[in-house]
Amino acid sequence: MKIYETSVDATRLRFGVVVSRFNHLLCVRLLEGCVDELMRRGAASDDVHVAWVPGAFELPLAARSLASTGRYDAVVALGIVIRGGTPHFEYVCQGVTAGVQDAMRETGVPIAFGLLTTDDVDQALARTGGDYGNKGEEAALAAIEMARLLPRLGAEPEGVA
Repeated sequence: MKIYETSVDATRLRFGVVVSRFNHLLCVRLLEGCVDELMRRGAASDDVHVAWVPGAFELPLAARSLASTGRYDAVVALGIVIRGGTPHFEYVCQGVTAGVQDAMRETGVPIAFGLLTTDDVDQALARTGGDYGNKGEEAALAAIEMARLLPRLGAEPEGVA
C-alpha cells in the first residue's frame, strides 16, 4: 500500500484566519490558540493574516473571499455559537457548516473548520483552553496538514506502509 505523506510543518506557508467577533472573549482564546500553534509549527507572523467578522454566519463568505485571492495555502474559520432558547442555533450552525464546505469546493483551498457549537458557556470555556484543550490549535493543525497534503495528491504516492 502506498500512502500520501503529509506533515504539520507550517514553514513558508501562508494562512488567512477569519474570526467571529460575536462571543468575542471566547473567540479571542480560539484565535490565540490557533496563531500560537501556527507559530509553534514554523509559520512566520507576517504570513498569518487575521480578518474579524461580525458573527459566525459571516465566516463562510470571508473565508471564501480570502481563499479566492490565491495568497493563502489554507484558511482557518474560528467562531463560537452557544445554544439559546430558539432554533436560531441550528440555522446558524447549519448555514456556517454548509457555507464553509461550499467555499472549500469552490476555491480548492483548505478551510479548517474551527466553529464551536456548544450548549453553554462552560462547554465553550472547556474547548478554548480548558479541560478539552483549545480547538483553535486543532483547527490550525488541520489547516497545516491539508495545506501540505493537497499539493501531493496530484502525484503518485510514495513509500510502502
